[in-house]
Amino acid sequence: MRAVIPFKKDNAKSRLSEVLSKKQREEFALTMLYDIINALIESDKFTEIDILNSSVSSIINSDYPADVNLLVSEKNLNDALNEYLYKASTHTNDDILIIMADMPLVTKKQILQMTGLKGDVVITPGSRGGTNALLIRRPDVFHVDYYGTSFLDHLRISKEAGLEVDIFDSFMVSTDMDEPGDLIELMIHGRGSAVEYLKNLGISLDISTGLLDFSNKK
Repeated sequence: MRAVIPFKKDNAKSRLSEVLSKKQREEFALTMLYDIINALIESDKFTEIDILNSSVSSIINSDYPADVNLLVSEKNLNDALNEYLYKASTHTNDDILIIMADMPLVTKKQILQMTGLKGDVVITPGSRGGTNALLIRRPDVFHVDYYGTSFLDHLRISKEAGLEVDIFDSFMVSTDMDEPGDLIELMIHGRGSAVEYLKNLGISLDISTGLLDFSNKK
């Protein structure tokens, strides 16, 4: 089984700009990526883990773990991933997990649960109709269509290809870090490097109000 993680470091997570500087957002994005990579490695399910990045400079200037391959594509997300699926399907028979890089609550447990489902396609929905993880067992007849309500698009694509679908409904996998309010869930449930990064910035959770406290933020 192979995993591929689309990743953008340059000016990452722009919707968090009201609470984090550009540099902090880029550093935060890296810590979330590391949490995802660690969950994949700890699951011991993958013979290959790839990071799909659009920027050569981001790869050169970043301290990635040694257990992953770094791939560069300047194509948009859909074209880059569909090219990846095509190349994989012509060279191997591996199942492929596409998992987003901004879900730092994901642990080994969710990876094992997700990969344990038997569908030809296993879809983990995200918030607002997105797709946070996508396990594809027939990459030769499947293509991705992210953006918008991609969850519905991936259901349609699976149906048109005659593929059986399992839905993996998981709070930990569906919770991504797009808006400042999402960071509350990370402060409550997070156990990895991403939550430690926020704490080291001086961000805390006021348990009496359930709101983030930025009064000590660096």
